[in-house]
Amino acid sequence: MWPDDDILPDQVSPTDPSPKRRRPWLRYLRNALVLFFVWFVVDMTWFMLWPDVSSLIKSNPETTAFMEYRKDQWQDAGKNKNIQWKWVRLSDISKNLTMAVTIGEDDKFWNHEGFDLEGMKDAMVRNLEGDGPMAGGSTISQQLVKNLYFSPSKNPVRKLNEAIVTWRMERALSKKRILELYLNCIEWGDGIFGIGAAASHYYGKTPSQLSRLEAARLVAVLPNPIRWTPTGNSRTVAYRSKLIMQRMERRLNNQ
Repeated sequence: MWPDDDILPDQVSPTDPSPKRRRPWLRYLRNALVLFFVWFVVDMTWFMLWPDVSSLIKSNPETTAFMEYRKDQWQDAGKNKNIQWKWVRLSDISKNLTMAVTIGEDDKFWNHEGFDLEGMKDAMVRNLEGDGPMAGGSTISQQLVKNLYFSPSKNPVRKLNEAIVTWRMERALSKKRILELYLNCIEWGDGIFGIGAAASHYYGKTPSQLSRLEAARLVAVLPNPIRWTPTGNSRTVAYRSKLIMQRMERRLNNQ
């Protein structure tokens, strides 16, 4: 006869605090964290090697990830549209535009190494405090990498991958080449990519013929090129282009 306070082996309570039965979820969590860490390391390592940004030193891209994204959008919406795109050398682009785009999009472009930490901090503060449109802190180099290789997703891991490729691009390409790629790959309207197509579509000109005002208005729409057009009546575009023009004039007067 077993004593009353003894428990037979096959009568163990399901609430028994033995290590194996107490917290099995801890084992699952640990395994999930290990798998996530391995995936994260492999993912980061992959983007240290891909894409081959050095190929852009002499070769122009045949398409971009953002162009393919737009095509998928049109297909899903049943739209029959084509990309408008014409490559233009940096030497054939008006100095008015190159000045306007660096002033309007990345004023420290010629001096930073791919990232403007001060600009990112200021943008974060404005987004937290303001009620207006979201401010961006991305540099021209970061925007180029996003357009060339990534989707518009704001996934934090994707942002880290984007930063790795930006870091690599800044070390492989000259600033002039990065700017040339950017001006040829950026979106200037639904299906309108690059300054060659934009100058022709909006002003019937080549990029070398753009005036200071036309350049400022083109740059003013870059934060939202689907909603705004350089030749439209948007007060926001008028205001932004006026600010860009004023800064261009000050820059020219100080030279």
